[in-house]
Amino acid sequence: MNYYLLALKKYAVFNGRASRKEYWMFLLFNIIFSIIAIILDSIFGITIKEIGYGPIYILFILAMFLPALAISVRRLHDIGKSGWMYLIIFIPIIGVIWFLILMVTDSNPEENIYGQNPKHIATI
Repeated sequence: MNYYLLALKKYAVFNGRASRKEYWMFLLFNIIFSIIAIILDSIFGITIKEIGYGPIYILFILAMFLPALAISVRRLHDIGKSGWMYLIIFIPIIGVIWFLILMVTDSNPEENIYGQNPKHIATI
């Protein structure tokens, strides 16, 4: 949960680096909270029939768009890639697969142009 809160504190920070664990923990909690939002929409009966989701879920997704984009860019920085590499997801099928491979790639062990290795900072 600390990693999720850390990502929210860096709501729109696109510089620096994010470790693999920080990225995946943020994604895990985002999925959990998304499911909770969908369940709440169903419990309250406010699901919009045409789209299948309700306003709680839609507001949650809109609120989390910027932090998710920011942590993805920082994760790309961690492996030495530019944040613009995020645009690879717009290439059908191959782009999403390549982006997933980039997200599971381990950090560059040394300092790069985006800053110190977050693993090294955490051990100090």
